[in-house]
Amino acid sequence: MPHATPLPKYHQIYLVLREHVAEGRYRDGLPAELRLVQQFGVARATVRKALERLETDGLIDRRPGRGTRLRKPVEPAAKETARLGGLLENIVSIGLRTQVQVLSCNVVPAPVAISQRLVLPAGSRVQRAVRVRSNHEGPLSHITTWLPAGLARHFGRRELAREPILLLLERAGVRIGRAAQSISARPADATVSAQLGVKPGTALLAVDRLVYDVDERPVQWLQGLYRSDRYQYEMQLSRVGGLAAKVWVSTELSTQFH
Repeated sequence: MPHATPLPKYHQIYLVLREHVAEGRYRDGLPAELRLVQQFGVARATVRKALERLETDGLIDRRPGRGTRLRKPVEPAAKETARLGGLLENIVSIGLRTQVQVLSCNVVPAPVAISQRLVLPAGSRVQRAVRVRSNHEGPLSHITTWLPAGLARHFGRRELAREPILLLLERAGVRIGRAAQSISARPADATVSAQLGVKPGTALLAVDRLVYDVDERPVQWLQGLYRSDRYQYEMQLSRVGGLAAKVWVSTELSTQFH
């Protein structure tokens, strides 16, 4: 678990256990509470609170004297998904099951398009980082991020290899507010195809994301290319009003934040 994440310990443990359940590691039942206490180095009450969250989600069944078992078999997910319960929760969830390779990290003059996105004066210095994120099955995404150099002065290649950028920004005092993104399709070029393990021309999910702080200042511009066979984006449409209502509201159920 990330050492400096702002999420409570019980919630971090809940995320870890939830991912292990999804991966099919606990088909014969979860470890006993005392074993989990030893594994995570926390109080028993903390473990119990994490288990209560799993039970509320309908994933486990807890009975005195009979241990904790899954309510129904859960097959490992074929694609990487993460619930949009909050930026930081989503980051931790993804980080639990993926690794990142930093291909480059440099401070450069901002191209015109980037300075416009981040609302910076022309020629301002920005940190440009390129990373590839993978899991045990192989590469998942190719991510390029741009941040104002002043916000990124406390971290570089080494820190980016260990923790997600948004957590590093939070630790540097940035209060993340919201993100606006668009999703399209883009063919893989020769460089990206080699890094993601696909053929040149393969259709990739292309995500452009602008992250704002709580004061509505842009703090990160992200350009992501995701293997379409490894990622899944889900939405739920809900009608507002009565049966005759014609207005529908969309809610994101899963997406990717890095």
